[in-house]
Amino acid sequence: MFYYLLKYVLLGPLLRLVFRPRIEGLGHVPSSGAAIVAGNHLSFSDHFLMPAILKRRITFLAKAEYFTGPGLKGRLTAFFFRSAGQIPVDRSGKDAGQAAIREGLGVLSKDELLGIYPEGTRSHDGRLYKGKVGVAVMALKAGVPVIPCAMIGTFEAQPPGKVIPNIHPVVIRFGKPLDFSRYAGMENEKAILRAITDEIMYAILSLSEQEYVDEYAAVVKAKEAEANAPRRRFPKIPLG
Repeated sequence: MFYYLLKYVLLGPLLRLVFRPRIEGLGHVPSSGAAIVAGNHLSFSDHFLMPAILKRRITFLAKAEYFTGPGLKGRLTAFFFRSAGQIPVDRSGKDAGQAAIREGLGVLSKDELLGIYPEGTRSHDGRLYKGKVGVAVMALKAGVPVIPCAMIGTFEAQPPGKVIPNIHPVVIRFGKPLDFSRYAGMENEKAILRAITDEIMYAILSLSEQEYVDEYAAVVKAKEAEANAPRRRFPKIPLG
């Protein structure tokens, strides 16, 4: 109930007023039945803009940290994300990917829309990064189409670390559904999963026209953090 209150009364009208999103290809999103909407992830506001403009309810898999923050702010954030239809997923540990897949398949089993960001994390520099294969596993196991989606302008509107969004035009562009039924029963084939994921990422790239990086975003972030970390200097020890 609160989801629709947010969508139509509290948050949706405000988001439309601030971002004035232009929607393209909305007819590619099926009006019924299970499907995956796979998009790029440029901004914190992505979580709310897409649900605000879609006619159907969509459930996103969100990082568990949004639900476990300390203090009043943490509790309000958790309440807000749950109310907006987000499902917490723990991204730490070797079983994190399997947990996300189980949660996603649970949504699809109810003939609902599942939203997922194949990059696994927000882009820190506006580029599109290599996708993780979980989206391919879910598409094959559930036997559902994947609708590519590009968020354009949200990085400029609310880049990482920006709390109050800038006034900036936003475009939300949906592509034609991708059908992977020809690979049914092959969800354990690594080469097939990689090929499907790359096809999805190419479709997103064609819609977003971003620069593409053939590395995982989390890996690039870690490399840059290490390169920019202050070097420890040890005092010189006199030899004589």
